[in-house]
Amino acid sequence: MSTELLIDSAQNGSRIALLQDKSLVELHSEGVDNQFKVGDIYLGTVRKIVNGLNAAFIDVGYEKDAFLHYQDLGPNFNSLGKFTKMVRNNNYSNYNLKGFQNEPEIDKIGKISNILSKNNQILVQVVKEPISTKGPRLSCELSLPGRYLVLVPFSDSVNVSKKIRSSDERKRLLRLINSIKPANFGVIIRTVAEGQSVTELDKDLRNLLNNWEEGMKKLLKARSRDKIIGEMSMASSLVRDLLNESFDAITVEEESTYDQIRSYIRTIAPEKEKIVKLYTGKAKLFESFGIEKQIKSLFGQTVSLPQGGYVIIEHTEALHVIDVNSGNKSNQESDQESTALKTNLVAAKEIARQLRLRDMGGIIVVDFIDMKRAENKKAIYEAMKDELKADRSKHTVLPLSKFGLMQITRQRVRPEVNIVTKETCPACNGTGKIQASILVADKLEKDLDHIATIQNVEKIQIGLHPYLHAYFTTGIISRRVKWFFKYYKWIKLIKDSSLPVTEYRFLDESGEEIELQVKSETE
Repeated sequence: MSTELLIDSAQNGSRIALLQDKSLVELHSEGVDNQFKVGDIYLGTVRKIVNGLNAAFIDVGYEKDAFLHYQDLGPNFNSLGKFTKMVRNNNYSNYNLKGFQNEPEIDKIGKISNILSKNNQILVQVVKEPISTKGPRLSCELSLPGRYLVLVPFSDSVNVSKKIRSSDERKRLLRLINSIKPANFGVIIRTVAEGQSVTELDKDLRNLLNNWEEGMKKLLKARSRDKIIGEMSMASSLVRDLLNESFDAITVEEESTYDQIRSYIRTIAPEKEKIVKLYTGKAKLFESFGIEKQIKSLFGQTVSLPQGGYVIIEHTEALHVIDVNSGNKSNQESDQESTALKTNLVAAKEIARQLRLRDMGGIIVVDFIDMKRAENKKAIYEAMKDELKADRSKHTVLPLSKFGLMQITRQRVRPEVNIVTKETCPACNGTGKIQASILVADKLEKDLDHIATIQNVEKIQIGLHPYLHAYFTTGIISRRVKWFFKYYKWIKLIKDSSLPVTEYRFLDESGEEIELQVKSETE
């Protein structure tokens, strides 16, 4: 299976597409002001203790206070609190915890009011980003993820991923990590560490220890709400978690991001540096690779299945409901049971992709086509579990009930990816009545005349729907050629299928949008 990463840059952030065998399986967006990412560590201040919830609300700089439950304090909270006070008071500068005396673990079923009080300053880590009306969810059980290892301060345990099955390999990794890890740091060995040499593991561990020490140096002079240790960019974290032999290419549109990704890969896997490529094509990156078309077809309420049939996806506040339908496929199999089984197997694969693609979380109920045979129901259950093995989010799949329903729970730590594919007409704003569509071409030419003559912009580009692009460029003497003889400027037209057919954008040579400077009658 080939894996590709595409990073499309824009003024307000970037979009990141993960492809497997050219098929879109994950889509992430990262704004320039995207704070409070999972993994970020802040110096927070306790604002309120709520005994009824056994939780506290912490100010980390978000518009709403973040939530910290007693169970998320972690067993070593007392050690973390003691260390934080010592560093803040400049009484401790040995940030690698050498010689640090850990405090006794807190009670597993204690009360948060016995541990925290209002205005306490504590180190907290974001474990769930702000979603809907809720602020971030926090934990005081800090961890720093690397490529092969996860570093856990104030702990001494070493744990191996359950996905590493070989007992000999588990023993080897435990022996290696115990021999190189410093005291007062625990380590979780990730699945990708299987088969890695002690040199690679030690390098990853040293990088994590350096990140910890650099963050603790900031803690000395930090103010409340300051970020102490920041998680890397979304693109870099995806590379860190997914980079393996099947990774074929990482294509980046923006040069600074290209340099950042290449520098990071040079650090963790120098042999893979050559797979990072800077995109230099004329069309937009997502347009060139057909991603825009995939987005439009995959994020609608109805999603077609490759061999006939379709699924309908409905979102509610409490849960997600997915309905599987055979469509016109029913005549292609010998009997109804065979039709249902074949359609359900194809649907299971698509549903697993949709869960990752939309980052759907909470409870998902799937209504498969009814089947009578127990072995067929079991086959659907096993197929869904197999398809979700590639999903990095924690999830649980239950067998089909007697009503043919499958229940899935999936952890959500970020807002769900929700792209509206039904376009609201910009001319009527959804009223159902628009001016004649042919007028869009006239309006574009009128606006172009204003920008080219009144505003006197030298180099003009226009982003527009492919239908409009064809209208202005078709013919030996096209309308664009006529523009050249009229303005003595060659207007560059850029196909952009993400735009509705009646919308267009004027851009300058650097890609910045040109605004129409229309004077009012009173001026």
